[in-house]
Amino acid sequence: MVIIMKILITGICGFVGSSLAVSLLEDDPGTIIYGMENFVRPGSDINRIKLQGMGIQVYYGDIRSASDFDVLPPADWVIDAAAMPSVLAGTDGNMSSRQLIEHNLQGTINILEYCKRHRSGFILLSTSRVYSIPLLASLPIVPVDKRFELSDEEGLPPGVSPEGVSEQFSTTPPISLYGCTKLTSELLALEYGETFDFPVWINRCGVMAGNSAGQIREYFHTGSMLIMVVSILPTLDLKEADIK
Repeated sequence: MVIIMKILITGICGFVGSSLAVSLLEDDPGTIIYGMENFVRPGSDINRIKLQGMGIQVYYGDIRSASDFDVLPPADWVIDAAAMPSVLAGTDGNMSSRQLIEHNLQGTINILEYCKRHRSGFILLSTSRVYSIPLLASLPIVPVDKRFELSDEEGLPPGVSPEGVSEQFSTTPPISLYGCTKLTSELLALEYGETFDFPVWINRCGVMAGNSAGQIREYFHTGSMLIMVVSILPTLDLKEADIK
């Protein structure tokens, strides 16, 4: 029996969304991928042309609008790559704090309602910015070559080691408005998944940069040097029982 995976990617024409779409299709050409995009970012229309040329259907829509999800076909998994990604969002004058919350929090709620309706698995691209800023700033570090290292490994707070920062590190505020929207989205996603019985994976991404899908693939397979994260791509290799 041939299993055809159907994946919906929100923000599919952004840097991460488009790179993941290309990478997933290269890994398994039989995968059906479609996405939602509002085309507000420069370059997103260029990515749309590339993705459509690969047979990926791109729907115009805004994750802040619940009704925009009504036209989307059911998916086995949803990857949310549509958030406003700047740690300065809501404070730098480029968008209001309300706009940030509408994008990153109300948008998550609308995606989770879609997953609830279709029993789709949910993969949230979160951020390392959910960790406590004062505690991070107080860590004893020294510059070594072109990086920072811990200067004292004794008496470190839980979740910190020479390997980096783990999920056990404190998320006590302040964590920035941006970090707060992502941490709240994490909690909502876990509660929705538990309450309505669909799988949820959360990836607390560090800094991502590059110009190709291969670099994004490498990032998600190896994780970040700054933070231990759950790798996204292996989670899509599911057993037949997990696929509707």
